[in-house]
Amino acid sequence: MKEPQDYGRRVFLAVTGLTPQIVTETLYALAVKQDPPFVPTEVRIITTEEGAKPAERLLLHPKEGWFHRLRKDYDLDPIAFGPQNIHVVKDADGQPLGDIRSPQDNECAADTIIDIVRGLTNDDDSALHVSIAGGRKTMGYLLGHALTLYGREQDRLSHVLVNAPYETHPDFFYPTPKPKTIRTLGPEGRAYDARDAKVTLADVLFVRLRDGLSPEMLDVTVSYSAVVADATRVPPPLALKLDPDRCRVTAGGVSFEMPAALFATYWMLAERARCGKPGVYRFEEGVPMERYRYYRRIVGDSGKADRAKDAVLPIIRPRNFNPDKHKVNRELVKWLGRNRAAAYLIKKQGRAPVEDRVHHFGLALPPEAIQIADGEINGPEDASRSRAKPPRTAEGKAKRRTSAQMPKALDKPRAPA
Repeated sequence: MKEPQDYGRRVFLAVTGLTPQIVTETLYALAVKQDPPFVPTEVRIITTEEGAKPAERLLLHPKEGWFHRLRKDYDLDPIAFGPQNIHVVKDADGQPLGDIRSPQDNECAADTIIDIVRGLTNDDDSALHVSIAGGRKTMGYLLGHALTLYGREQDRLSHVLVNAPYETHPDFFYPTPKPKTIRTLGPEGRAYDARDAKVTLADVLFVRLRDGLSPEMLDVTVSYSAVVADATRVPPPLALKLDPDRCRVTAGGVSFEMPAALFATYWMLAERARCGKPGVYRFEEGVPMERYRYYRRIVGDSGKADRAKDAVLPIIRPRNFNPDKHKVNRELVKWLGRNRAAAYLIKKQGRAPVEDRVHHFGLALPPEAIQIADGEINGPEDASRSRAKPPRTAEGKAKRRTSAQMPKALDKPRAPA
């Protein structure tokens, strides 16, 4: 696995309040002090309307901004950070929030934070570093919890620590490479050199729940409460139901259609599992024809199967089983989410009865958890017999036209039903 600093897009995300120093302090710790350094390609902050003002004035002023000073002092690569990277929480009417003072304000902040984190983590070529050091405590908590829900292996969470008296000093933003005097407040103010400050980045470990979320939680804007409810739901009992007439799979309480050729492979392995038989192995004789017969039972005896035979058989020939297996598993993960799909995936089983190190691949579901529409299952050998077809009606013909897919179009995903 790549390290966070190896990703093309590296995002530093923080919540801030009236003291935006945590941005430059954390940037210093990440890009200057840390070995190997994590130099963000962009910075984003989440704040209120009142918090945005000092962030723009103190960090982004063209001449005096401490963000620009930090980059110049330590010769850092370009980092995208401007007013457009400051996300201001808005209320239910879309107006900027001056502060977070009510349960409704807190809910708006939660929805804003969860949506920003969801969007940033949907880029596969990105690594996200999140700081919970700034802003109101509730915002820091919400940001950390959002990363728990959506964070990936390459994402990190931290809190920056600064020694006294620099920690609370309004003129301290990072340890400077050259002498810079700052004075404590009060009549007996004491002078300190910013070079002597000690900045430490405390990594915060967090549980990653992303793989347990339903796919829709990853793809669309949803509320914070909806994501939490989805992450904490009780998984349904193991149950797999296949409907060959519609190439429809119902697993873990979720129903979806699968391309006909992939459905044929999955149905073949489900029948084997239901009969207590092992899955198939890559060099097993007869597997391509067995799988073709299941495909023929799906599309019927109209000649469509025969016309597709040359294309269907090579897809699961003994030396080319893995690609077909991966396509089926991708369909399951796409519709169920990684964690919920785990029980229904095609998996490695015991050794095959051959000299080479070859394993069976099949379903690990208990036989009683598998149901097939339109009758009982008699085992893999029953694949050679044609399924009884209902009388041809206009409605039935239309259904077959939509469910039977030619192999060259099988990899195109279908829209959710």
